[in-house]
Amino acid sequence: MRRISRITVAGAATASLALALSACGSTSTSGSSDSKGNKGLAIAYDVGGKGDQSFNDAAYAGLEQAKKEFGYQTADLEPTEGETDADKEQRLVSLAKQGYNPVIGVGYAYAAAVKGAAEKFPKTTFGIVDDATINTKNVADLVFSEEQASYLAGVAAAKSTKSNVVGFVGGVDIPLIHKFQAGFQQGVKDTNPKVKVLSQYLTQTAEEGGFSSPDKGKTAAEGQIEKKADVVYAAAGLSGQGVIEAAAGKKVWAIGVDSDQYKQEALAKYKDFILTSAMKDVAKAVYNLAKSVEDGKPETGIVRGDLKTGEVSLSDSNPKFADDAELQEAIKTAKEKIISGEIKVKSS
Repeated sequence: MRRISRITVAGAATASLALALSACGSTSTSGSSDSKGNKGLAIAYDVGGKGDQSFNDAAYAGLEQAKKEFGYQTADLEPTEGETDADKEQRLVSLAKQGYNPVIGVGYAYAAAVKGAAEKFPKTTFGIVDDATINTKNVADLVFSEEQASYLAGVAAAKSTKSNVVGFVGGVDIPLIHKFQAGFQQGVKDTNPKVKVLSQYLTQTAEEGGFSSPDKGKTAAEGQIEKKADVVYAAAGLSGQGVIEAAAGKKVWAIGVDSDQYKQEALAKYKDFILTSAMKDVAKAVYNLAKSVEDGKPETGIVRGDLKTGEVSLSDSNPKFADDAELQEAIKTAKEKIISGEIKVKSS
């Protein structure tokens, strides 16, 4: 049995959803409800929205997998420019009212909204990606050990650089992105202490476009490349596309993030310069939460993905990366030591 809020008049409810969402960003729905009119998974995107070839697209992939397997109706909503926490909460509340379950906010910016919506709808399971601060019995905090995958990215960068200079571009100067930087720097230095790491954050707040401005990412990467960086790692959402473009333009390596960016259609013309990607399996986390609700045993509390669970990793789609035996051995050794606890990766 699915644990879900009930809908009394389906037609009126659908109309009210359309009205509510018209003020909260675009939405798409698909599939069908079950015999009782209950609906399935709904997600609300972070800054950058669907099409970022990274974080949000990974969440969408999880939604698509759930829709295909469970055959139910889904919804995915875009953010709006300059929206408030109240706007985000209204978006989540409107979905819960319609019987979507679970409802997931994609990104730490949804913390206040998820908390508020979960309190209003205690029979609906909510999820939030990249935030571990909500201690509510019907909320799953879907978090990852990004620093572990970033450490492996650092190993790859240190083994691949010829100039002994590599770069890190962070989207926004916040603790979440500090994890990426800390792991990357540690992986570089543990592999080759002679390699210099250049680091730059694009903005201080997400509202300034740090996760949604490819032009900012491109400018930052070009600056690092001018300073001899020949491998640049971006943890910057949509802005990372600009980093990859800059690297390809100068014929140096880029390291992608969150999704396997070598495989992303929008980045296909740059893929020969995408060494690897430090991935976190947001798709799996989103799907697993949906499955737990479908199975009648909803996940709650902190749900963490790491190297041991396989939910953070390095992609090996680029043959030049996959076929480099020395590099692969170094990464394998580092991974084993992290999982065993011999290497403790810093998160700040």
